Amino acid sequence: MLSVKKILIPIQGTPLSESTLTTAYYLSKNYNAHLAVIHIQPDKKDLIPLTSEGLSGTMIEEVMNVAASENQKRLKLARKIFDNFVDEYNIELTDPNITEPSKDKITVSFTTLTGHENDLITYWARLSDITVISHPDSESEISSSEVLHTLLFDSGRPIIIAPKQKPQNVGKKICICWNGSAESAAALHASLRWLHFAEQVYIFYTNDYETNGKKIQDVINYLKFHNIQAKPHQLGNEKDVANNILAACNELGADMLCMGAYSHPRWQQLILGGVTRYMLENSNITVLMNR
Repeated sequence: MLSVKKILIPIQGTPLSESTLTTAYYLSKNYNAHLAVIHIQPDKKDLIPLTSEGLSGTMIEEVMNVAASENQKRLKLARKIFDNFVDEYNIELTDPNITEPSKDKITVSFTTLTGHENDLITYWARLSDITVISHPDSESEISSSEVLHTLLFDSGRPIIIAPKQKPQNVGKKICICWNGSAESAAALHASLRWLHFAEQVYIFYTNDYETNGKKIQDVINYLKFHNIQAKPHQLGNEKDVANNILAACNELGADMLCMGAYSHPRWQQLILGGVTRYMLENSNITVLMNR
């Protein structure tokens, strides 16, 4: 069975950070995993090309000072949310450089890094079992949308998008979107870490899946090899798949959805819409994505 020993959680110091940390906590409970929380601040050198054109030296320095002040405010808020989270769940705070996970309890660390956000998060995501990120709609000037897409395309690892609201449970009732693609297969395999502990598992599929000789029962049978009992759930109108997925999750009381991301090129998704983009914008439960 796949295990979870290290979960990466980037937080930006927005109100959604609380939900992100709580989601990661629930995902770690069955494994006593280490929660590696990171907060990334931009390097001052990266701001110079953005501010230098047409500005005097004094004006550039003033802009840099304002940016530094804002960064410190976000760091302070991120640390406050983190400390409250540690106290609420009574988690042991450890050194960020821990190399041996605890066998009997969850541990957590907080690290402040300086540099390019996308590069640093991608690097550390590749060295983590999974990354939990805030919902892309942060309702503030800070959004995790760009980082989220970078992780999906470049990290090579599954990611989990936390809901906007702090969850009460994660992984009790899990729904899996299946269309037979490589992306949906990757999500299915990534979800095995939590399917073993779920009370109910549903496999979503559309009306046209079985028209070419494919059988959803084959997916059900595969999961039985892992001692996982799943139920098929056929979605309705193929023209509104994304909305039907969310409606089915609400109907079944699901607290986690697992799905492949961007089965088509991203540019095509941006032009034509697509299930991935809709789910990123409208999901109200924890979502695991992989490609």
